[in-house]
Amino acid sequence: MEKQKLKYMSNSKTFNKFVIVGIINTVIGTSIMFVAYNLFGMGYWISTFLNYFIGSIISYILNKYYTSKSKNRNFTEVIKFIINIIVCYLIAYTVAKNILEFILNSLSSKFIDNISMIFGMIIFVILNYFGQKYFVFKVTDKNIYS
Repeated sequence: MEKQKLKYMSNSKTFNKFVIVGIINTVIGTSIMFVAYNLFGMGYWISTFLNYFIGSIISYILNKYYTSKSKNRNFTEVIKFIINIIVCYLIAYTVAKNILEFILNSLSSKFIDNISMIFGMIIFVILNYFGQKYFVFKVTDKNIYS
């Protein structure tokens, strides 16, 4: 069954669309985060929150209507999406900040925060992938080919 899932995904135009949406979302969200922090002097938490608040809205809308062309009006799915983003965000950026403050404690807090934002993005992507796959948009055998 796993080979069939991979074959379905690799032959699908949706995979390319998903990658395009990911690139757009990453460029916009990351730009917002670093501009908010470094140019406007907003704090670590506000800057990273803006990234994922705005980025998540863009991601949800583009993936729903462009990638999957979904017409579903599933309120439960939206709630799960929001919960997943919040949990992944809090875990990723708390872990990143705490680890890098400990490791790089002799460096400036601005430098540590910038590195923490990058590290937090990596952790977020990993957590979000699994959260979306197994919690938000959980695929069952009976709906994968429909």
